[in-house]
Amino acid sequence: MTLPTGFKITTELLLRAALFFALLDAVLLPLLAWRIKPAAFRQLKTALPLITALYWCLLWFWVLINFWEPVYSYLFPAWSRWLLPFFQALLTAAVAAGAYRASRWFRIHPLVSYVLMGGLWGVVSHLWAVVVGVVDKPPMLQGASPAAAVTIAFFEFMFYWCVILAITALVHSIPRFLSARIHRHAAPS
Repeated sequence: MTLPTGFKITTELLLRAALFFALLDAVLLPLLAWRIKPAAFRQLKTALPLITALYWCLLWFWVLINFWEPVYSYLFPAWSRWLLPFFQALLTAAVAAGAYRASRWFRIHPLVSYVLMGGLWGVVSHLWAVVVGVVDKPPMLQGASPAAAVTIAFFEFMFYWCVILAITALVHSIPRFLSARIHRHAAPS
């Protein structure tokens, strides 16, 4: 991915992106909650952290391939570049497993509380990024509002966690789908 020379991520761009993610979340979250009932969500206990780890690892490889020089080289030591995807995958999978357990404590659909906790994890991770200088060090982000950088994280991470849930539910349903197809074709007419 090649960005134009002098490309800047501004407060306005972050807030527009936050609105975009919020709109996606407003569509995806109710759809997933309608489609994945609490009992089905409980069946994703083992697969969810695994799919989260894989998704997050791939996402971070993409991020570091495309944004190492303009952003992340200002925040992390060079030796960590190719270790970060694995670290982020393990960390986020652990957070996802904890959020899965905690999602049972709330009176709302556990999937909804799970995704909201994903958004909170985004806030925590972006607060850390602000503290280490994400809006000060990389020229691309200099001048962007720290509040906007944290605001987008809530909706962005909710979106990621919705996508991960959809993938996990799909992967979880494949064996049942294949079994039904095999039994249907094996049954005498």
